[in-house]
Amino acid sequence: MSHTNSPHAPVLLRANGLQKSFGTHQVLKSIDVAVRKGEVLALIGPSGSGKTTVLRCLNGLEVPDGGSVSFEGGPAVAFDSATTQKQAQVLRTRSAMVFQNYNLFPHKTVLENIIEGPVQVQKRKKSEAIEEAKELLARVGLAEKHDQYPHQLSGGQQQRVGIVRALALKPSLLLFDEPTSALDPELVGDVLKVIKELADEGWTMVLVTHELAFAREVADEVVFMDQGVVVERGHPEVVLRDPQNERTRQFVHRLLNPF
Repeated sequence: MSHTNSPHAPVLLRANGLQKSFGTHQVLKSIDVAVRKGEVLALIGPSGSGKTTVLRCLNGLEVPDGGSVSFEGGPAVAFDSATTQKQAQVLRTRSAMVFQNYNLFPHKTVLENIIEGPVQVQKRKKSEAIEEAKELLARVGLAEKHDQYPHQLSGGQQQRVGIVRALALKPSLLLFDEPTSALDPELVGDVLKVIKELADEGWTMVLVTHELAFAREVADEVVFMDQGVVVERGHPEVVLRDPQNERTRQFVHRLLNPF
């Protein structure tokens, strides 16, 4: 299922040869990813395969040891051992991350959490940021929760606030790091529904997920990673229904048939 309606949409983000080690453990061995405007790219694979590290490198939260990341219309950020966190941070002006464990400030209200980035980082008018935040909250069914604190919300509500906080930054690219893995099963649907609506509206996204049925429904391309390399990539119908690689086949079969 494609949201772009055109395979000729420009490439919004391109990462080439990403490498990253933590100590002696090489987590990424040379990863290439590209996502076109309006597309959804799903990263799947076992725990420890490097998916979240890829996401964090795209957002500049993690500084790769090698490779480059470029956004359409901006300079490529090339990485080596001398690249600083500050240089990597330029990537954060283009993308926004939705974290697995919400990462909301516990001492701030829902509204304060959402306007923090637009007001403090982007220097937008507070009144304007508040108005936009309230509109976004209404959109995800949380209009009446704006003056509550995170601990007063369910996990699913906190994650929807996390999505609104990312949207409030008006990024070109949304990054989701297993947005449903910390949720009770009955709360997962509400969050996936919001993500699917964003996909249908044409938001460009990179999504790390274990929800394979959901990936099949929303993604334009699926990338299967294992041990820091891309093992297989392609259309979700191929990668998730008829994988060509034996390792992909085992993984998909195990997730879709847990018993």
